[in-house]
Amino acid sequence: MTVASNVKQCLAGLKGIEVSLSNLAERTQDNESKQILHETMMVVSEIVTDVKKRVGELEREEFQYKGF
Repeated sequence: MTVASNVKQCLAGLKGIEVSLSNLAERTQDNESKQILHETMMVVSEIVTDVKKRVGELEREEFQYKGF
């Protein structure tokens, strides 16, 4: 498996975590838990953005990774 494939697999996992946290925040009744879940989701969202940028860099720098 290439580096780009590993990074994209990681990105997919992070997106899944982000969605799960959002769903949990919507379903919870406790306001404190809801806030913590939302804040955590926002942190993961920032990480997703950073990893997406890294995927773009990999594709630009290493042509063989493009399209994986």
